Amino acid sequence: MAIYCRLFSPRKTNSIMNSFSFAPLIHTSIQPKKIIIDENTTITTSVINSLHNGLNWKTLTQKFISVKFTNPIVQTILLQLKEPINSRKALNFFHWSAKEMHLQHGISNYCITIHILVKSRLTKDAKALLESVLTNKDFSDGNDNVFLVLNSLIESYEVVDSVPFVFDLFVQTCAKLRMVNGVLDACKLLFDNGFLLSVTSFNTLLHVMQKSDMPRLVWGVYEHMIDTRIYPNEVSLRIMVNALCKEGKLEKFVDIVDRMHGKRCSVPRVIVNTCLVYQMIEEDRIEDGLVLLKRMLQKNMILDTISYSLVIFAKIKMGNLNDAQEIYDEMLKRGFEQNSFVCSLFVGKYSEEGRIDEAIGLLEEMENLGFTPLSESFNKLIEGCSTNGRLEDSLKFCKKMIKMGNCPSCSTINKMFEKLCNNGNSKKADEILTIILDKGFVPDENIYSNLIAGYCKDGDIEATIKLLFEMEYRSISPNVLGLSSLIVMFCKNGRLGEAKKYFEMMKARSFLPSSSVYESLITSYLKKGDKIRAHQLHGEMVGSLVDSPLPA
Repeated sequence: MAIYCRLFSPRKTNSIMNSFSFAPLIHTSIQPKKIIIDENTTITTSVINSLHNGLNWKTLTQKFISVKFTNPIVQTILLQLKEPINSRKALNFFHWSAKEMHLQHGISNYCITIHILVKSRLTKDAKALLESVLTNKDFSDGNDNVFLVLNSLIESYEVVDSVPFVFDLFVQTCAKLRMVNGVLDACKLLFDNGFLLSVTSFNTLLHVMQKSDMPRLVWGVYEHMIDTRIYPNEVSLRIMVNALCKEGKLEKFVDIVDRMHGKRCSVPRVIVNTCLVYQMIEEDRIEDGLVLLKRMLQKNMILDTISYSLVIFAKIKMGNLNDAQEIYDEMLKRGFEQNSFVCSLFVGKYSEEGRIDEAIGLLEEMENLGFTPLSESFNKLIEGCSTNGRLEDSLKFCKKMIKMGNCPSCSTINKMFEKLCNNGNSKKADEILTIILDKGFVPDENIYSNLIAGYCKDGDIEATIKLLFEMEYRSISPNVLGLSSLIVMFCKNGRLGEAKKYFEMMKARSFLPSSSVYESLITSYLKKGDKIRAHQLHGEMVGSLVDSPLPA
């Protein structure tokens, strides 16, 4: 817990913590629904007495055959039977009035009866009624009945003097019925009204969502558990590890935890909680993630080294490199060792900010320590070198990354190729493409178009045509840059037929030709003596771009 005071000192996190408040867990915040009490007490009293006297359904039906039972009358009678000693009578009356008196019960009648049954620990009967009302299409407006029933349960809670377990039963029944799409909002509504669910209810939800391939809801419910201080048990963690496996993320986060911790850590609690906070930070829910991290620290649910690393990750994600560096320095002063995860973060951030020498220096330091940088950090370093004109360095680190068994991302290759091809290094870019294609890299139209633009600029028709054959084999078409470059190059080399082909392709894909494309085509048609087509193209250019003089 030594880390707690440092990481969440007022200077560092007051702005985060002050933005959060939590509803007090008291039931007085609920506004009970006003239950209509029937003025005709004679009928009510007579029914109550008959039930107390143990009259059977047939006798009850004969006695009250002339009475028109309404929902308000039924509510009044049910509330007179709300004590546990009368719960069976309440249930019998509920069923009798529906079957013998042909009353269509409203949701309120169901919920009052459910409260009575739960209060008396008649869980099986209560669950049966919950299933019935939740699946009753008469109450549905095209959606399920989850919130209709939940609101009614909340409204009638105090009137029946019920018990909180009724909401656990409600959530567990929703899970059983696979009505889980809106159940996270239902949990939040219950919390706002002062009701905390049990860990068993949360585990039931997690299990159903994980089995139903609902990863976002699984993590949302797990987050809500910790947010409301319902701390996960072994069952919860087992479900979450299964969720990570199903999402294909377990290996990734085991690796991240190992990098943060500096050695193998296979504790499920640590892996799952690290994943939760990491994903929240990655999704730019940084303040929420840090609040959750604080709660985890208070309950020893996460390791200090990992907490430091996550806070540094958050600061870097927020762009606060100086704060991140301060926390990192403090981490080292407290005796924690450098770790691969944090060093990789700094390499990436230095690269983004154009501090290439610092990024390269730290990368070399990592290698001396035996650390392997994250692929994302290598990508950022390659991009940073390319953007800052250090093309040889970008090639060097790209080859280094490939040698380590990783391929740069598609966006990184695009940025690097754009700079290389614009600076006469198309062949070097092409060589890199050949290497990474053998590693399983899947190129897109932008990568090929950058190469085409480079070769066209260099006047290398043979290399360009080879690329076009390769693209055709991969069913990839050039983008507007590639098409424009091809048209200009073929026009320049007197190959108007091929230029025309790619011009038609450009128009078919609704790309807007540039003035250089039009001018190249116009010049080529004039050379061929086709002034009519040249004037047509000039008219198109004037109409779609700006007024331009017709070349002589």
